[in-house]
Amino acid sequence: MGRRLRIGLTGGIGSGKSTVARRFAELGVPVIDADEVARAVVAPGQPGLAAVLARFGAGVRAPDGQLDRRALRERVFADPAARRDLEGLLHPLIRERLEALADAAAGPYVVLAIPLLVEGGALDRVDRVLVVDVDESAQIERLMARDGGTRRQAEAVLAAQASRAQRLARADDVLDNRRGVAELRQAVDDLHERYLRLAQAAAET
Repeated sequence: MGRRLRIGLTGGIGSGKSTVARRFAELGVPVIDADEVARAVVAPGQPGLAAVLARFGAGVRAPDGQLDRRALRERVFADPAARRDLEGLLHPLIRERLEALADAAAGPYVVLAIPLLVEGGALDRVDRVLVVDVDESAQIERLMARDGGTRRQAEAVLAAQASRAQRLARADDVLDNRRGVAELRQAVDDLHERYLRLAQAAAET
């Protein structure tokens, strides 16, 4: 029996990845969220937090001992070298935890929700790439509504990610999120049936 089929779920910020991930989970599919893993590896007492504090100083630690994510974002957002340092510290830890969770998951296939799947060089750990797609103007509007920021700030966040074209170029499957939540959930249901068939075929090889 081959390795359990792994689906890499990604999409730009505000595209609807969370809605898709929730629907897969409702269907009984194990969903491993890279953002949750990233938070876990820098929890108090974890080596990831100690490494970040050693590199960036106590200014990125909150009074309760947790990582001050906003302070850290401000440090690395405008400093490419600092961002690379942060990624070098945390990406190996995140990758190791993701692999362990994926190996331990039950079911015919597993979904790895990785927002920066295309940007972060994680394509080698999934068998298929599923992109939740929406036009960039909708992303900007959703981001402004969510964070209360300006259009310029929202555009800067999008500019730091892979472009829509880059994600679509890597996609094996695409979910169009321009028609609403009900249609998106139905599209996930349809994909689920397809993935079950692909997982069965993979298990038989």
